[in-house]
Amino acid sequence: MIVTVVNVVVKPENIEQFIEATIENHQNSTKEKGNLRFDFLQHRDNPSAFTLYEAYESDEVAAAHKKTAHYLKWRDAVESWMAKPREGIAHNVLAPLGKSAWNR
Repeated sequence: MIVTVVNVVVKPENIEQFIEATIENHQNSTKEKGNLRFDFLQHRDNPSAFTLYEAYESDEVAAAHKKTAHYLKWRDAVESWMAKPREGIAHNVLAPLGKSAWNR
């Protein structure tokens, strides 16, 4: 399993557009085969800052996500709304290890 934590800072004038586009991406991503979790979070103290928490069964499934139509649409739409380039950090999962332990 692989988890990627993506940090995004959005220009204040684009927050609502970013939220709308990312919710659409979230809804489609959770339907992908091999997706275990896809959380979309907004920082409490900085409404321009967001975190995506993406969990997939394997590196291959995570890579396939980046080829989906909904991801490519999201990526292209939000790029100019970002105050700085997004940062994604891949993590190895130590616990829980069993797929059945991942609740949606």
